[in-house]
Amino acid sequence: MKFLTALTTALLMTLTLPAWADVSRDDAAATAQRSSGGRVLAVDRAEQGGRAVWRVKVLTPRGEVRVILVDVASGRTM
Repeated sequence: MKFLTALTTALLMTLTLPAWADVSRDDAAATAQRSSGGRVLAVDRAEQGGRAVWRVKVLTPRGEVRVILVDVASGRTM
């Protein structure tokens, strides 16, 4: 019985792992700042191609405003 309980618990933890892996708003801002070298102006959650993304508006060192998309699940820029 203990084995079955441990196995069930491990399985449930594995299945819920992606929910814990979501990138936070602050992490998305930091990622966009590192990739652009600029200053973050705004961060909003949106969808792109059916995936949840952070839409980060950045002011670059050259004075340009850019929008950088950061995947919520992976943290990668798009």
